[in-house]
Amino acid sequence: MPTDDDIISRAKDGDADAWRELYRAHAGRLVVWLGTRTTSDGAVSAEDLAAEAWLTAARKIPGFCGTSSDFAGWLFGIARNLEANLRRRSERRRTDPSEDVGQRAGIEGPEPWLVGRDWVRRTLASLPPRERDVVGCIDVVGLDVATTARALGISAVAVRVAHHRGLRRLRRVAEPDQASATAASSGSR
Repeated sequence: MPTDDDIISRAKDGDADAWRELYRAHAGRLVVWLGTRTTSDGAVSAEDLAAEAWLTAARKIPGFCGTSSDFAGWLFGIARNLEANLRRRSERRRTDPSEDVGQRAGIEGPEPWLVGRDWVRRTLASLPPRERDVVGCIDVVGLDVATTARALGISAVAVRVAHHRGLRRLRRVAEPDQASATAASSGSR
């Protein structure tokens, strides 16, 4: 069993500087990763889930044993569980809007960078859940295989297999898009 490093020991003692270090190291990646996961509750943002994960981690840190690197997998695992609970709760209380509020209010289309981000979300959403989660952890937020395995509660081998399969599926999805973009650019000359 790994022993606590200095940052974790200080965080367990309530040291605000240690928590700031952990937050700086993991907060941005956690929000980005949660943003790649599809939730059915539009009222809860990735930032909301990340905040809840941090609160849960602060409450449960006395039971954590490991290094600050191990903390990432533990924190992402907490966030994954919170997101799964939210998804189950949302499915039980499912409501669908009757019409698009943006169209009703006369709002123009989204900014171009939002379209690209939406394409990434839609493309990742086309993957099976395990592959989506693994690709999101490794390629979107930059976690390593061991941390991804801990965050998702699966083995490192399962992470490698899901990553390979997910990237292969994404290449198939991207190839038709690249072919149509090439045809459009050559036709406009």
